[in-house]
Amino acid sequence: MAKLSQEDLLAQFEEMTLIELSEFVKAFEEKFDVTAAAAAPVVVAGGAAGGAAAEAAEEKDEFDVVLTGAGDKKIQVIKVVRELTSLGLKEAKDLVDGAPKPVLEKVNKEAADKAKESLEGAGASVEVK
Repeated sequence: MAKLSQEDLLAQFEEMTLIELSEFVKAFEEKFDVTAAAAAPVVVAGGAAGGAAAEAAEEKDEFDVVLTGAGDKKIQVIKVVRELTSLGLKEAKDLVDGAPKPVLEKVNKEAADKAKESLEGAGASVEVK
C-alpha cells in the first residue's frame, strides 16, 4: 500500500461526516492505545483565561442538534436521520436507538433549525445546543 501524504489524508477526512470522523478517532485511539482528547483540555484551559470575556460577547454561531428520543414513529425518524447525515441504515438505526445522541455537530443556526424541524416532524424529540 502506498504511503498517503498529509494532504491526501486531510482530503479524505474532509469528505467524512462528523459522525464518521468521530468513529474513526475512536478506532484510531483503540488501535494505537492513545487518547486524542488529552491535548484538548490543555488548549482550552490556556485559551479560556484570556478569551472567555471575548467569547461571551460573541453570538454563538455553531450549534449541535441532539436527538433526545425517537418517539412513536422510529422508522420515520431513522429516515430523516439518514437524509440529514448520509449515514447507512444500520448506522442511522444505531444512532436513533442510542438516543440521546448528536445528529449534527457544529452547524449554523439555519441548518440546526431545519434539522430540528424535520426530526420533530417525524415524531422525534430534539434539542439544539
